[in-house]
This record gives sequence, C-alpha cells and structure tokens, in this order.
Amino acid sequence: MAIPTRYRERLAARCEGQIIVTVDKDHCLLVYPLPDWEELERKLVRLPSMNKVARRVVRIMVGYATEVDMDANGRILVSRELRDFASLEKNAILIGQGNKFELWDEATWNEKRDAWLSEEDDGELPAELESISF
Repeated sequence: MAIPTRYRERLAARCEGQIIVTVDKDHCLLVYPLPDWEELERKLVRLPSMNKVARRVVRIMVGYATEVDMDANGRILVSRELRDFASLEKNAILIGQGNKFELWDEATWNEKRDAWLSEEDDGELPAELESISF
C-alpha cells in the first residue's frame, strides 16, 4: 500500500516513516504516525481494566497494533492478518482523519459511506460538535 505523495513528506518529518497500523471496530485499519499512536496508547492503557468495554477496546487496538516502516517510495507493508481483518483484497482507499488515516477496502468504503450519508440524524450532536460551523 502506498501513502499518497502529498502526505509522505509530512509523515517522514513527523515520524521518520515509522507508522502503526491497527484495527477498528468498523473493520477498517487505522494508520497512525508513531508519535500519535504512542500518545493514544498511553491513554488506552490507563483505562480501567475492570471495565469490560474498556478492556475490549485495549485488547483489540493495542493487541493488533503493528509497527511498519514507510519505504522511500511511500509504501508500507500491511500484514496478511490485518489485510484479512479489513477484507483488503485488490483496491484500497486511504481516508484522512486528522491525526490518522483509515485504510478501507474500496467496495466496503463505498457501501459504508453511502449508508452513512443516507442515515437520518437523530439531532443529538456531541457538545464538542455543536460549536463548529460546517
């Protein structure tokens, strides 16, 4: 998988090409620059271990976290286990999410995107989103 050219320089400067790939509950992969992953991992491991949901999130996200290096051509090698998890076969799409990317099978992304766009909003925005103008 190749990182788009427009992000390669920033990733090289931010993390010297050291990237963490892990799984997400939506069956895509999350791709983090190493410093951003380390910050998230510190928060995850501080979650209460007696909380069932927190324990499950830590097990999955931290358990599948895999360090990969971006080569000079911006490519990263994603393990078969992670590719299988996200059903990555032929065509993949990388979606920017601020401090990370989501890596999706293109057909799955198109289906999910269309479903999300057609969902009716229930009107309940998190407080953090209420002050943002789109």
